[in-house]
Amino acid sequence: MAYEFKLTRTVEFSETDMAGIAHFSNFFRYMEAAEHAFFRSLGFSIHTTGFSYPIGWPRVHTDCDFRHPLRFEDTVEIHLLVREKRERSIGYTVIFRKLNGGSPREVARGTLTVACVTRDKPGGAMRSVPIPGEIADKIEVAPEELLA
Repeated sequence: MAYEFKLTRTVEFSETDMAGIAHFSNFFRYMEAAEHAFFRSLGFSIHTTGFSYPIGWPRVHTDCDFRHPLRFEDTVEIHLLVREKRERSIGYTVIFRKLNGGSPREVARGTLTVACVTRDKPGGAMRSVPIPGEIADKIEVAPEELLA
């Protein structure tokens, strides 16, 4: 069972603002990219259709606290940890570490909570559903010491 995933990437020029700092909105894109890669590492897609009903994972909460800036060409590790697994939702903690320029340094920390949903028909209203067992059985909550 898995409770974490690490994604490493380089800050692109297009992700920076006039001050040369990674724009805050990109941290939310990085969180989402790590979540999608986590699902792929488990053998699934975030856009899941292989079950008795199609499921999706809309965001129901997200936040991010910033400690230090990232700049163009910085290497950042996005460390996704499963903070909570409920019947119909998953909560993640995401730790951002700058890897270049000395020893690794935490630059930001965020959370992401997603709900498992389906629609009865295309364009219909979403409703929460239990996380399919095939997915839930592959995910566990991270040890507390990793979340601290």
